[in-house]
Amino acid sequence: MNFNLNSEQQMLQDSVQRFVERDYGFEARRALIASGSKCGTPHWNTFAENGWLAAALPEAYGGLGGTVIETALIAQVLGRALVIEPYMGCAVLGAQTIAAAGTSEQCERLLPALAEGTRRIALAYSEAHSRGLPEHLRTRAESTGNGYRLSGRKTLVAGGAHADAFVVSAMTQDGGLTLFVVDADAPGLTRRALPLHDGSWAAELTLDGVTLPVGALLGEPGRGLPALQQALAHATATLCAELVGGMERAIELTADYLKVRKQFGVPLGSFQALQHRLADMAAELEIARSMLYALLASIMNDEAARRDYVVSQTKSLVVRAAKFVCGQAIQLHGGIGVTDEYQIGHYFKRAIVADAMLGGSDRHDARCVDYLRRALTQGDVSQ
Repeated sequence: MNFNLNSEQQMLQDSVQRFVERDYGFEARRALIASGSKCGTPHWNTFAENGWLAAALPEAYGGLGGTVIETALIAQVLGRALVIEPYMGCAVLGAQTIAAAGTSEQCERLLPALAEGTRRIALAYSEAHSRGLPEHLRTRAESTGNGYRLSGRKTLVAGGAHADAFVVSAMTQDGGLTLFVVDADAPGLTRRALPLHDGSWAAELTLDGVTLPVGALLGEPGRGLPALQQALAHATATLCAELVGGMERAIELTADYLKVRKQFGVPLGSFQALQHRLADMAAELEIARSMLYALLASIMNDEAARRDYVVSQTKSLVVRAAKFVCGQAIQLHGGIGVTDEYQIGHYFKRAIVADAMLGGSDRHDARCVDYLRRALTQGDVSQ
């Protein structure tokens, strides 16, 4: 797979870079967090005007016809600036689930508004016991004859504090995973906004007998899991690209600091032991970048048979690399690295939150082990 950017992709990434340099400096970000805003509406409008929300949506539904590559390019730059707007949660997770599962009529009704930024739809799939993996649900959808009644609880809904609707996963009576579009103001739905450690927001949803018409069903009943897995793969690549961007910037800031901070009359960067630690950070970054490329290639080549394995492998490795790199960056800065007023510690906070999103590392490690065990049992060691 060729990972050299074409002219359109380079222009797309350059537009994001101009935005963060002009409007999203670290002090501007701190002010946004201090304001308690859960919306970031002016910036979300900018996202829409520049086509970032439409980048990977089909042209037939108001999108630009791009792929996961485009969302990864956008997220990489957003990650460098620690942008807290819910790009992954609303522009990727919610939109890609609808694009993968919805009928033509549903996509035509929902996706153009997402591309224009006039609506935000988040994916509510994670539950307390599932640790971010989609297969085992306790949320139930009971048929009422002319619709469905949903009951259950969803945790850590990325972008959920900002959304005006949700795609909710539930198990129907026949045991199949089914997706529903639920308005945020639906009777019986309670949303609790959750401020996260990195300054971003998520939500917790309680569905207490939420009554829905048949038209709220997204796609076909019992057929939601493949679309959900496809959207989660896309979102994982987006999140990992964001972490790669954050690691890049953390290493740059640390290298600059070691050049100017002096101890014993010489720059800290002159000490070989600290050079070695910076080299270890750079090595972890490149390993993470390579795993991200492997995931992007798997998605682009539509390798459904092993895609979930690559998703879990990449998520676990990239998060661990981010926590190592950003943790080492704090150590090399010393005490100033843990202050709220200094940028470097916020990259570590983002890595901690990212670990909890889309399934924790322990669950992804377990899924990798299960996949490899099955491959060995079947005599297929090529994977």
